[in-house]
Amino acid sequence: MFIFLTVIQALIAAALVGVVLVQKSEGGGLGMGGSPTGLMSARGAANFLTRATTVLASLFVALSIVLAAMAVHASSAEKIDTSLARSAPADPLAGAAQSAPAAPVTGASPVSPAAPGAPLGGTPGR
Repeated sequence: MFIFLTVIQALIAAALVGVVLVQKSEGGGLGMGGSPTGLMSARGAANFLTRATTVLASLFVALSIVLAAMAVHASSAEKIDTSLARSAPADPLAGAAQSAPAAPVTGASPVSPAAPGAPLGGTPGR
């Protein structure tokens, strides 16, 4: 049903674009010659195109509201998938800090400073 209404809306939109493009910019309608009275005179065409534009625009807006309501209803019926929910703690280092023994705190550092010019974290001379 949603796809059918979407196709109908696309057809209404195309007809609305066509009706608007056929009108003259100063509101004269088709501007075709002919008898001064009747439907396809300049005045009759302007009235017809104005009415057609109003009807098509109203249908387009109403159909847009219906489609939006249908989309909200369809998406609210879905259940949220929680299969990827985390079971581990948020801080990955929190578990390691609790299980590792605490190092004794002394005045001297157990790690010797690197030689000047040596790459950090590597062995000198490599």
